[in-house]
Amino acid sequence: MPYGGNDWLALTQEDTLEPEMPICDPHHHFWDLRARSIPSQRYLLHELNADIYSGHNVRSTVFVEARAMYRADGPEELRPVGEVEFVQGLAAASASGVYGPSRAAAAIVGHANLNLGDRVEPVLQALQAASPNRFRGIRHSVTWDPHPEIENTSAHQGESQLARDNFRAGARVLSRMGLSLEGWLNHPQLAELADFAKAVPDLTIILNHIGGPLRIGPYANRDDEVLANWRSGIAAVAACPNVVLKLGGMGMPRNGFDWHTRELPIGSEELAREMAPFKEYCIEQFGPDRCMFESNFPPDKVSFSYNVMYNAFKRLSSGYSPAERAAMFHDTAVRTYKIDV
Repeated sequence: MPYGGNDWLALTQEDTLEPEMPICDPHHHFWDLRARSIPSQRYLLHELNADIYSGHNVRSTVFVEARAMYRADGPEELRPVGEVEFVQGLAAASASGVYGPSRAAAAIVGHANLNLGDRVEPVLQALQAASPNRFRGIRHSVTWDPHPEIENTSAHQGESQLARDNFRAGARVLSRMGLSLEGWLNHPQLAELADFAKAVPDLTIILNHIGGPLRIGPYANRDDEVLANWRSGIAAVAACPNVVLKLGGMGMPRNGFDWHTRELPIGSEELAREMAPFKEYCIEQFGPDRCMFESNFPPDKVSFSYNVMYNAFKRLSSGYSPAERAAMFHDTAVRTYKIDV
């Protein structure tokens, strides 16, 4: 079976729906992983541009850390500064206008280890110095699951990081500095995130990928139980006014849809139908002013093209008001990441 790649994605072609609608894509990565055997080995400015200029009106984007281009030496806690230095250069190239009118990485989310507690402050200061005009916050992934079939992808692995005193002390430093925290975890951890959000009420938290519903391995073929748990967790997090939600990440195989295994890539009508029950529930709980459609490219690119994906987002949101749609496609992201439009 095919697995990602531009040639495979090109087998499904569609006209762009509502091509003038302004979009801020609040979640993508840059990396160069040619030493690893994965489909999207290289995703830099030219690869992003090929996607964002494929039909939709993407005016700006947000880069989110991906452990790429870390410094090769120096203190361990400062090595992630290299990633922000690297992306700041790509963002400056985009801002020159040479590559088109969109502003890639208009906001940059880096990484710092919040388990450092108060000692994370000089790391955050170094990240700010690397990008004085675009750095907005960090992502410290806390994905954890007891089942060995579920890959734990967080940089600093361990159970219940959100409850640790040092982690919360680091989060309070973030809050004091006016920076945000991206929340990337698995759906059984959503209750932990709700408790954490209440403990740091002044910190803006951005929950990635609709709260990480797992539907593979031990969670496969158990949708009644799994989705009830996910919905309960989403509702608990939505009750915390300092949390904003990203509507995306569903193309990753961990979500159990198997779109990436098809002979022909999925089209936007079917994609919208399959995504709708998840995303509509999220919008119902958070409200459009706290939701933003995200690409999560290139990880989601294993399942569908950029043009098809945003067509699907437009289809499933067609019943909302113009103001609500503007919020989810552009305004919530621009406000949350303080992007100058």
